[in-house]
Amino acid sequence: MKKIKILIADDHKIVIDGIKSLLTEEEDLIVVGEVDNGKQVLDFVETNEVDVFLVDVTMPVMNGIETAQALKEKYPSSKILALTMHEDPQYFKRMIEAGASGYILKNTDKHELVKAIRLIAEGRNYFSNEMYSDYIMGRIKPEKKTEEPDMFLTKREIEVLKLIAEEMKNHEIAEKLFISTRTVDTHRRNLLQKLDVKNTAGLVRYAIKSGIVE
Repeated sequence: MKKIKILIADDHKIVIDGIKSLLTEEEDLIVVGEVDNGKQVLDFVETNEVDVFLVDVTMPVMNGIETAQALKEKYPSSKILALTMHEDPQYFKRMIEAGASGYILKNTDKHELVKAIRLIAEGRNYFSNEMYSDYIMGRIKPEKKTEEPDMFLTKREIEVLKLIAEEMKNHEIAEKLFISTRTVDTHRRNLLQKLDVKNTAGLVRYAIKSGIVE
């Protein structure tokens, strides 16, 4: 069984101890390190292998947002899960824009935490239900639209992307745009390829970041 190596970054020792206690019975999860700020995360990863970075948003020296940005810049394949007390949509938005693959709240239960870690280790995304609801409905908006964010997408692809972000199924999109379901499938595949994302969550993240979703 392949072990998922986890680094916990949180400036509260009681939180770290609690997480480690929750994960002790999971044979595939192993905590390989614990640090209390983002700079220590960067120092740790220089000499240690980490599969999932479990990062608090607010930390001294270098916060979670800065840490995620630095990790993704130096190690683009880094898999980052934000574990935080902050339900403020702007913290969520900034962590996702910084490169986090997941965002869950500290009041989560063990089942959700373990599920999130495993999914992110597989290269997928995971968001707490409270935050994801706002995310897909477009209530978490970017601070400003990027200039020509959709310049390499066709008008139809943008329409399909917007409806995907509104959580519409393929057949619903087909009915809405008066096209076939097969055509929607083609547009979805093209979007995944053009935007270099693996799944619907990746498409939604792009729609949010680029300002396509209002």
